[in-house]
Amino acid sequence: MFKRLLYIFLFLFLFIHSKTQQSYIDSLQHELKIAQNDTVKIILLITISQYYGETKPDSSAYFAEQRLAIARKLDLPLDEVDALIYMGYGLVNLGNYPLALQYLVEALKIAEEPGSEKNIRQLSANETPVKARLTALASVHLQLGNVYRATGNIEQQLYHFKQCEKITTEIKDMSLLSFAHIQLGLTYISQDKLDSALYFELRALEHRANDYTKFYRGKILNSIGLIYFKKSNYKLSRQYLTEAIRESQGQNMLQPLGDAYVSVANLLGKTGDSDSSLWYAKKGLEIFQSTGSLYGLKDAYTALSEVYKMRNNIDSAFLYQGLAMVAKDSLNNTEKVKQFQNIGFNEQIRLRELEEEKIQIQNKTRTYVLLAGIVVFILITFLLFRNNRHRKKANTILGKQKAELQTTLLDLKNTQSQLIQSEKMASLGELTAGIAHEIQNPLNFVNNFSDVNRELVAELKAEIKKGNIEEVNAIADDIEANEEKINHHGKRADSIVKGMLQHSRSSSGKKEPTDINALTDEYLRLAYHGLRAKDKSFNADIKTEFDNSIGKINIIPQDIGRVILNLINNAFYAVDEKKKRIGNGYEPTILVSTKKGNGKVEIKVADNGNGIPQKVLDKIFQPFFTTKPTGQGTGLGLSLSYDIVKAHGGELKVETKEGEGSEFVIQLPVV
Repeated sequence: MFKRLLYIFLFLFLFIHSKTQQSYIDSLQHELKIAQNDTVKIILLITISQYYGETKPDSSAYFAEQRLAIARKLDLPLDEVDALIYMGYGLVNLGNYPLALQYLVEALKIAEEPGSEKNIRQLSANETPVKARLTALASVHLQLGNVYRATGNIEQQLYHFKQCEKITTEIKDMSLLSFAHIQLGLTYISQDKLDSALYFELRALEHRANDYTKFYRGKILNSIGLIYFKKSNYKLSRQYLTEAIRESQGQNMLQPLGDAYVSVANLLGKTGDSDSSLWYAKKGLEIFQSTGSLYGLKDAYTALSEVYKMRNNIDSAFLYQGLAMVAKDSLNNTEKVKQFQNIGFNEQIRLRELEEEKIQIQNKTRTYVLLAGIVVFILITFLLFRNNRHRKKANTILGKQKAELQTTLLDLKNTQSQLIQSEKMASLGELTAGIAHEIQNPLNFVNNFSDVNRELVAELKAEIKKGNIEEVNAIADDIEANEEKINHHGKRADSIVKGMLQHSRSSSGKKEPTDINALTDEYLRLAYHGLRAKDKSFNADIKTEFDNSIGKINIIPQDIGRVILNLINNAFYAVDEKKKRIGNGYEPTILVSTKKGNGKVEIKVADNGNGIPQKVLDKIFQPFFTTKPTGQGTGLGLSLSYDIVKAHGGELKVETKEGEGSEFVIQLPVV
């Protein structure tokens, strides 16, 4: 119900935020005067009270008080709680903390009572009486936290804000949860726990981004700006505070707007811009004078005093310092403080009594459990005594049971051994699948050149018959070259198998000067032709950009080649999957490039495929993690590649944008 009322208010607020704003609220008050039905009066009072919530807190509290009287007359407990909340909120902004606390404590007692769920005026869609009451309870805790924050009681404000956070998390009320995070952030700001404060304010900003109205964003942005100000990051602070002013102006949120103006004034004063600081401080003062917020007036006067002090205008500085002290004294009025402490003390006593009552119930429960245990123990003792006369028979039964237990234990051990063996076989199966995946391309290469050699042998025989010795020699040279490549890649496949069985990649291979451009080009062609051999329909636009100034670098060519091959195969897989999903209109593109600079050589493999989802980006280099369907990958490729590059003293990085593609970068030192 409270969330629905908030949205009603926001809708009306945005609707009347125009030249007809005042006339609209006047018409509502006119309708209130002539209304005969109490239910209609409550709806009008809700709208008017909420309208004045951030602009005229005294008017908001006045109309909420009228609503309270009708709610009590109609026996509507949750409407009564809502009215008390708005009365308390208005009084907090006016600096009357004792009366605000009194109303909110009264609201807390009603909201804590499950009986308040019985008579509810109206429920919104998907709302239950229990959820409506818990929402009201969370709102009361939120406002109680505000009261204790205004009076500097850190322990109590944290307690109430965290209670609000706990309840709203349970009922999944993101709007109220956002308010809880806003206030927790402000609490931690007051304690200079800036990292914790920033965490909660960013959480609140995230909730507000998902909210239909994006209400109170200005308040959150102002808090973030204040955090960066305290961190001495003045550039970010100014950026957030400027946005806070714009958001608060757009929503006509006067209290957050005034806070933002004063925050900017303090920031500009810190950076030495006294003229602009003075302008913003005066703007803040104008707003707080219109709302009557003593807390805001104190901050505005203090800011003006500091500005005039910086400008060496001692008279004005002294004047505003005095006004700030007057506002502060009004907030800290001795009689009000005493009243507040008495109310707070009484509330603490009530809470302590509730806690003691809870402890008594727990003690009674423990006592009953203990008594039940004693009764059970006596019963067991009696049964044992009775059965003692039949000891022989019982011993026989126990002997049989022991034999059965031993048999069961043996069966369990055998089952355990089978499970361990099954787990080992499953791991072996995953590793074997990874090996098969890794050596597929070298084997394709061997098969392809074997096929080519078979054709060349046929040509050789034909040329021998013709007596064409020159052509025979040329073909023989080709066959010899192909055989060397078959032999080379056969050994490479053997190396891959051995390397895959040692995931740590502590390779015993020796580094040797290697033309990285030639190596990259070779594995690019190998990957492409290997994939074409399996899927004739596959096609892609392959581009290369090689830096010819690189020369040779010391690497283990077989290992780095396997890394390049894995990245290119992954790129082919990504664009092929996107082609299957989109179809015509999409052109699969792969870009392979090399570059030398800053003592490093970079090998980049980029594609325009589907990209990598952010939620799995941190896991892609973990062993056995894969996004491919079952049976198409074990997840060892990138993990092994990462270890190989690290063993070379380099880095393997990835940049990706979901839906647009990925770019893997191998960085190797030039030794």
